[in-house]
Amino acid sequence: MKRGFAPWADPSQQPLVRFDAVTKRFGDVTAVDRLSLDIYEREFFALLGPSGCGKTTLLRLLAGFEAADAGAILLEGRNIDGVPPYRRPVNMMFQSYALFPHMTVAANVAFGLKQDRLPKGEINARVAEMLALVKLERFAHRKPHQLSGGQRQRVALARSLAKHPKVLLLDEPLAALDKKLREETQFELMDLQARLGTTFVIVTHDQEEAMTMAHRIAVMDHGHVKQVSPPADLYEQPNSRWVAEFIGDINIIETVVVSQTGDHAVLETAAGRRFSVGGVADAGAQAFMAVRPEKIRIALTPPLGGGLNHVAGRVVDIGYLGDMSIYKVRLDDGSVMRASLANARRGSERDIVPDQPVWLSWPPEAALLLTK
Repeated sequence: MKRGFAPWADPSQQPLVRFDAVTKRFGDVTAVDRLSLDIYEREFFALLGPSGCGKTTLLRLLAGFEAADAGAILLEGRNIDGVPPYRRPVNMMFQSYALFPHMTVAANVAFGLKQDRLPKGEINARVAEMLALVKLERFAHRKPHQLSGGQRQRVALARSLAKHPKVLLLDEPLAALDKKLREETQFELMDLQARLGTTFVIVTHDQEEAMTMAHRIAVMDHGHVKQVSPPADLYEQPNSRWVAEFIGDINIIETVVVSQTGDHAVLETAAGRRFSVGGVADAGAQAFMAVRPEKIRIALTPPLGGGLNHVAGRVVDIGYLGDMSIYKVRLDDGSVMRASLANARRGSERDIVPDQPVWLSWPPEAALLLTK
């Protein structure tokens, strides 16, 4: 479903959720500042940002747990400001799961349905459907303390989905899980969302989690949206230095634009080193060249054919990550660049070691030109 799913690119499509110049303050602190954002039906949308950026506040505004100080929130084109949480076709799954410890799994899932006074037969059928959906049928009569963390997370998910909400809000839902279970659950959530067709909005500070699951990601900082893009576009085409540095690992070099030819620019550092990069900027403008570590080739000899984008340095540190290694290389001007290399061979067979002179090189199209 991810491939080819892009309702935001179709002008005829109307968003399911629209934040229109929304502001929320807590005393002197502005948590959300004149923020506008569209989320579409069947989309898996992620709100990503550092702690205190306003992402959870935005989720609570949509859920109805907070009221906006300015602007409007629309669901299916209808302003839902003032509509209480229990009357919104939205459900929220909390980070703590908030399960009732004295109730069984089945009773936890049924709780919201009983509050809505649904017929008993319909409740039982819906509970069975949800438990089958999250593969917990045989745990229906257990209490939460008799479950693992991953199982409790699934119970909370089943309870959140039982009322068939138009939008499911997930506030750091995988934070309590260990790394391996977290990764497995990410793909389970993706499959579940695709099967149900429910719009999911997830809050996370985990970049890898957002990149794995979401159709689009809104990167937030200090109550503002810095960029909204699909994961690949966000990683490969960040719109600012801040976003480039927040998403993944990247080398940033401060430069001045020397010349522009077609869609390529020549940049120069304060030390007089020149680079070629794809992008357009005015000659004389301050600019940043950004290049991801995995785009850089590290070798013991200079690259053949010369070219602008190569530098010499000395390895000062190596970080072994299992599938790859990160090499920190100090250049002649004292700056440090990072390059990554897949560990295709055993550690004892690798050629590059600490304190060794090396060359770093990269093609112009591998680098980004950022002007802000």
